[in-house]
Amino acid sequence: MNVYFSPAYAGAGYAFETTRKSQWVADALHVDPIANLQLITPQPLIWEQLTRVHDPAYARAVQTGSPRELAQSQGFTWDPGLWPMVLASNGGTVSAALDALQHGLAGSLSSGLHHARRDTGRGYCTFNGLVIAAQEALAAGAGSVLILDLDAHCGGGTASLIAQSPRIWQLDISVDPYDHYEGNDHVWLRLVKDSCVYLTEIEHGLADLARSGPRFDVCLYNAGMDPFEGCADGALAGITHDILAARERLVFDWCRQQGIPVAFFLAGGYMGDGLDRPGLVALHRLTLTAAAQTGPIRRGA
Repeated sequence: MNVYFSPAYAGAGYAFETTRKSQWVADALHVDPIANLQLITPQPLIWEQLTRVHDPAYARAVQTGSPRELAQSQGFTWDPGLWPMVLASNGGTVSAALDALQHGLAGSLSSGLHHARRDTGRGYCTFNGLVIAAQEALAAGAGSVLILDLDAHCGGGTASLIAQSPRIWQLDISVDPYDHYEGNDHVWLRLVKDSCVYLTEIEHGLADLARSGPRFDVCLYNAGMDPFEGCADGALAGITHDILAARERLVFDWCRQQGIPVAFFLAGGYMGDGLDRPGLVALHRLTLTAAAQTGPIRRGA
């Protein structure tokens, strides 16, 4: 299984979990490898791929730092390392999506960055890698794409960008109302407030997709770990390490049973009194381990 990573993922000067944890996970994999997983350097995003989804004026602001307010609209202090970072990390989402489309399973140590809008950043998300990757998958021949978003927070940026794209579906099961949005016939949002029904809601959402959705050619899985009860932001009391491990098995088993290739990304997770750096890395390794144990998925099986 190919998992995409470049040190440029962590290249911006603004340092916190979203801009650093990919390197922490990569370092952990060098010390304690996961069988059947190899890290691969992705191709950086190119201008044409970026501006297929995002406004060129916004992209230029992130590239140059001017106007500064727009360049920092995601919440980072701008520095010259931001531009190569976002090209590398979003290039990783595209590389993983196209790899999964061809070989059945791949991932990237980057996040899906689901809050970013067409002409602005939001919520520490500069460009929306999920939608960029979905559009590239369609251009590569996919008939329909599923974005499965299990980050703690709602993915309103993604919803806004795919509202007029009926071949891209979104199932968003969140536990925090940040970036809430209204759904439609191909953009589904469920907000869970009780950890006791968290896994059940995911099961029901996936079952509804299997009944009502099209035959998806690839699933882009935004595997957020911020629902974890010890996270500093987005946490829901009662969502434990074991529940998240069960969630990862559930997602990959469902994709395998449905014959839907899957590309996964390591979304939210924030350190605090209940979660330190090794604990955060361990949570993200749940996704990597479940994926590696799934093995390649044959499309339409």
